[in-house]
Amino acid sequence: MALQSELEKRQIQEAYDNLLKSSRHALTDENRQTIDRAFDFSNKAHEGVRRKSGEPYIMHPLAVATIVTKEIGLGTKSIVSSILHDVVEDTDYTLDDIKNLFGEKIASIVDGLTKLEGEFDFKQAVNFRKMLLTLSDDVRVILIKIADRLHNMRTLDSMHPNKQLKISGETLYIYAPLAHRLGLYAIKTELEDLSLKYKYPDEYNNIALQLRNKEEHRQYLVDRFIKPIEEKLNKEKLTYSIKGRQKSVYSIWKKMQIKKVSFDEVYDLLAIRIIFTNTEDMDERRKCWEIFSVVTSIYNYKQDRIRDWITIPKANGYEALHVTVMGPEGKWVEVQIRSERMNEIAERGFAAHWKYKGDSSPDSELDKWIERIRETLQNPESDVLEFLDDFKLNLFSSEIVVFTPKGEMKTLPKGATVLDFAYEIHTELGNKCIGAKISHQLVPFSHKLKSGDQIEILTSEKQKPQSHWFEVVVTAKAKQKVKDSFKLEHSQHIDKGKEKIEAELKKFSQVPSSETINKLLKHFNLESKIQMYAQVGSGLIVLDKIANLFKDEKEENKLVKYWKLSLGKKRKTNQVSGPGNVAIDKKKPYILSEENIEKNFVLAKCCNPIPGDDVIGYLDANNKLTIHKKSCPEASKLMASEGDRIITAKWKQFKILSYLSQILIKGFDRIGIVTDITGIISKDHNINMRTVHFDTTEGVFTGELDLYVHNAADVENIISKLNKVKGVESVERIE
Repeated sequence: MALQSELEKRQIQEAYDNLLKSSRHALTDENRQTIDRAFDFSNKAHEGVRRKSGEPYIMHPLAVATIVTKEIGLGTKSIVSSILHDVVEDTDYTLDDIKNLFGEKIASIVDGLTKLEGEFDFKQAVNFRKMLLTLSDDVRVILIKIADRLHNMRTLDSMHPNKQLKISGETLYIYAPLAHRLGLYAIKTELEDLSLKYKYPDEYNNIALQLRNKEEHRQYLVDRFIKPIEEKLNKEKLTYSIKGRQKSVYSIWKKMQIKKVSFDEVYDLLAIRIIFTNTEDMDERRKCWEIFSVVTSIYNYKQDRIRDWITIPKANGYEALHVTVMGPEGKWVEVQIRSERMNEIAERGFAAHWKYKGDSSPDSELDKWIERIRETLQNPESDVLEFLDDFKLNLFSSEIVVFTPKGEMKTLPKGATVLDFAYEIHTELGNKCIGAKISHQLVPFSHKLKSGDQIEILTSEKQKPQSHWFEVVVTAKAKQKVKDSFKLEHSQHIDKGKEKIEAELKKFSQVPSSETINKLLKHFNLESKIQMYAQVGSGLIVLDKIANLFKDEKEENKLVKYWKLSLGKKRKTNQVSGPGNVAIDKKKPYILSEENIEKNFVLAKCCNPIPGDDVIGYLDANNKLTIHKKSCPEASKLMASEGDRIITAKWKQFKILSYLSQILIKGFDRIGIVTDITGIISKDHNINMRTVHFDTTEGVFTGELDLYVHNAADVENIISKLNKVKGVESVERIE
């Protein structure tokens, strides 16, 4: 035991020494002493505590601090905050202790990190929103939290499968997009790959294996591709580095899912990065285009695959020039061209952005984005999980750049509409928007904008937000403004309705007691007085027929009795639980058997899983178990927001019942092809078809078929057979 203790002490000291060596900043004696004090304090506070993996707990904060300085590039305060980040949450020490020992700023960062500890449920989402409100004051809170999440993902092996699902789902849902938006591309990529590894282990391992198998050939192609580029660049006497870059497992998997292609069909698996050294008199943009000219003088390029992020950088500060060219053996190759400064910002994101941003520099799109977060979060009554959904959607969006009539530049997510632009300028402009002029052409407010558009918003005093506007706007800011408008109008209707009801009751010498209000609710078949006030105030309910309610006392007693009876029935109805109410061990996969379907679990309507699909279970507050596909967007949201209710699930063999599945077929039309397709399904496989629809345009057909199958293997067998039919080009299951 003593020997092991000494061994652990050496391991801890080695981890600490590695942290100090990893610092990307020169440490002064004072900085070193502060870090030493933090290490001694945290080591003592966590003494005797172990992680799930069995190692001493202090190894975790040391690893987080190493990521913070080595991979993100933050300084002493961030290192100290990382070392201390779990002390308040997990030990008897308080925030005041941290403040007294290490100062107000470090205590503030530790406080922000402490609020983000624990489970990511509704309360956690509230804390997440509070933390985002401090983003523009000190972004280090989020950067350290991302580092904390990265180390947890790197050590996820020691967790139970249901925890692995929860944490990986949460990581994909919010932390990877956050890392992306803050420019931490290397960390974002690793978070995505690790999440895929635990969420879809078979797919991850298969892609990783194929990448390893083809690594030698890929390197041959890279060497062959870069050789003529190096020869030309050397003549320019340019200091540069050029190397191949492998696409991540997650990015390959995502393309395979979206485009329904195999590994070998994934576009531009090869990528090359050219990084040149800056000199004081160098015009970086011009040099990028000169290198672009060198590359495209050797290889033909795809005109619609040029990405110019040096003229207008991405919202997270990313700058580079991308071009896709035709390389050896007919392989498309993406070439990324950057300066060393651009590369550091690309790799280390926000920290490097601030390093290069002088006091006199104008605010970047990243600064503006952070300010937009603060604007979006100002309303404390907004739905938190709904906000997180909108916030996440805007994290990964590609950007477009548009202009006001006076030439002011605005950055919006790709897919943004005229209405989004109007709300971006001013709330009232959005509320009154009826359309716009773009290039002197009138367009509706639902018109989707393109980069370079110059927009003049048209308004009307009679216009006001409508419910269908939620289908028009895409930015979180615009959605919140529309919600705020409805809330204000709703509040005004409630006040007006309350006044009307009280005035009407006075005519019959009645007061708005609970008994009287309940009579009215029953009369109008409503559930709450707020609902009644709002409908009366908006004119949906007219009060000219309520006189009979208060004429006869006996009738009144009948109404009260009937109301109580109906309320009692309603309460009983609400207490009826769905299928489930069985004891479930969350640490073990739940076995889905045919005899228990609809009795112990139900299949989610949002994704219609069938036996054999990769699934998870969601256990709601009534102990009702719903089975979702892992790929279902609703399941991803549940894994992130209610991870403790997620369980792993496995199918037992299903042979009796049939389940509805849909397939999509595309190909070239010919006489008899529909007969061939339906014959394979009904005769060869004895599978019933609910609906069959074929549509042909200029010799190309599309077919949609709803089939009753026993399991996913049935679908795979049918797809395999149909792919061999002459004229059929593609067959896929519609998710």
